[in-house]
Amino acid sequence: MADSLEVKELDQVVVRFSGDSGDGMQLAGNIFSTVSATVGNSISTFPDYPADIRAPQGSLTGVSGFQVHIGAGQVYTPGDLCDVLVAMNAAALKTQYKYAKPGAAIIIDTDSFGPKDLEKAAFETPDYLGEMGIDPDRVIACPLTTMVKDCLKDSGMDVKSMLKCRNMFALGLVCWLFDRNLEIAFNFLREKFAKKPGVADANIKVIQAGYDYGHNTHSSVANVYRIETKNKVPGRYMDITGNKATAYGFIAAAEKAGLKLYLGSYPITPATDVLHELSKHKSLGVTTVQCEDEIAGCASSVGASFAGALAVTSTSGPGICLKSEAMNLAVIMELPLVVLDVQRGGPATGLPTKSEQTDLLQALFGRNGESPMPVMAAISPTDCFDAAYEASKVALEHMTPVVLLTDAYVANGSGAFKLPNLAEYPEINPPYVPQELLGEWTPYMRAENGTRYWAVPGREGFTHILGGLEKDDKTGAISTNPENHDLMTRKRAQKIQNIPVPNLEVLGDSEDADLLIVGFGGTYGHLRAAMDEMRAAGKKVAMAHFRYINPLPANTAEVLKKYPKVVVAEQNMGQLAGWLRMKVDGFCPAQYNEVKGQPFKVSELVEAFGKLINALL
Repeated sequence: MADSLEVKELDQVVVRFSGDSGDGMQLAGNIFSTVSATVGNSISTFPDYPADIRAPQGSLTGVSGFQVHIGAGQVYTPGDLCDVLVAMNAAALKTQYKYAKPGAAIIIDTDSFGPKDLEKAAFETPDYLGEMGIDPDRVIACPLTTMVKDCLKDSGMDVKSMLKCRNMFALGLVCWLFDRNLEIAFNFLREKFAKKPGVADANIKVIQAGYDYGHNTHSSVANVYRIETKNKVPGRYMDITGNKATAYGFIAAAEKAGLKLYLGSYPITPATDVLHELSKHKSLGVTTVQCEDEIAGCASSVGASFAGALAVTSTSGPGICLKSEAMNLAVIMELPLVVLDVQRGGPATGLPTKSEQTDLLQALFGRNGESPMPVMAAISPTDCFDAAYEASKVALEHMTPVVLLTDAYVANGSGAFKLPNLAEYPEINPPYVPQELLGEWTPYMRAENGTRYWAVPGREGFTHILGGLEKDDKTGAISTNPENHDLMTRKRAQKIQNIPVPNLEVLGDSEDADLLIVGFGGTYGHLRAAMDEMRAAGKKVAMAHFRYINPLPANTAEVLKKYPKVVVAEQNMGQLAGWLRMKVDGFCPAQYNEVKGQPFKVSELVEAFGKLINALL
């Protein structure tokens, strides 16, 4: 870097990569995130996939985006708007410019803005910048495709293979803009393409070319920026997606419990990555079965649970509908099972690549009969590890199926993950039937907390049968006795209510807030950022966020009734608000609801919550 070029420090920046779904924007974004997380920056990402399986090249519906927010301190969201927009073609600029700040730098490939490209993107004139009101001085316009071809002309690659490296040129230029260490990116590519070293070398060469282009031309519309990490916590970090963190959490729980891990699943967006990741870890005692349908996936997991494994089944909302009968089988048999629901836009096929929180009531009530289950929700990509571990612990220690809710935003997004020390995690102790009960044990004999003892097949003297028909509380034989059914129903319900969960924590102005913001799951970062912004502006605001939804924390009513105004914000039409009204007498909150398939925008939350406070004055 030239000595005369000033390097300025920033606290945070948001970069959005966009292009055709085949342009590798997700890979470019992932590498940039990894480079940033490895040096200790806090990150939050948002992959924005098109719903089309393969839209026509250059079309408006086929644009894929990846947004990453990098901070010197803690960042909670991928950001409302970006500081840098990479638009690999005309359609990307047309559809993604709305996500850019007014003064954002824009990187475009001028080779992809020809007459046919502009026509596909519905531009009316050749002056596409003027048509969109974009100041040319903010645009880094370079013939990116031409330069990639020139860079790889001696590589022996065909043109199609060369063009697959275009994303790396854009990445190299962004790495130059933010003074990133390219060696981390090089190592990422060497590992990803370990079996194709020629492909790795070509991509590395193109990244370097993009970096050198910025260095040699000083083509930045501003200066080069550096984001130093503040308050570093010693440890080893990685950039991890929510789905991968979830998979690792299940592996950790199985290891802690001394059990094999079994996943019965059927591929469905956006949950499939959990199946893919777990299938790589047979050496850790993980068995994965891609079943013929959702029903079989869940039913096979119930069988694995009966056999003594930590059993998991993964899906999204449509799959929960299909799994419900097998989930109910686990309820009446009182077997441990974790049901992972990575929520997406619905109903039906709906918005398969977009994110919602619309499965909450289905998770709570979407089965026949009285069939209570614990329901938890992960609050961030990195929290998915702890949430999967905790859900497994609850299932195993209380002999119950547990629903773990994530969503497409959390599952596909990523964060800087400090690798955990498993020795610091709580023990997992399933309630195996004590040997001293040999000869008097029956299948529904219970421990003091109401949990059914677990008799794993193979233990001599504890042979038994479980099934979907109601059983006698004392003998375990099939029973249609009315009083017995009432008793068993109440015992199954009480067992869930006996599960200890942490108290609801109140953040912000916990003692004297004018407004309490309430949410659950993956909206945590946006609601937290909105609260912080309002408090910085002098408003008295607090926040309570639910990870445990059934059973609710013991202090739920106390917290919700403490403040003059409460707003429940969720990405559905009011499901959490309805559940809380049902469980807390006299609770009548305000509601903020969106069902757009996109994350909340902090600026819109601040405006809406501000109006609620002003109405009190």
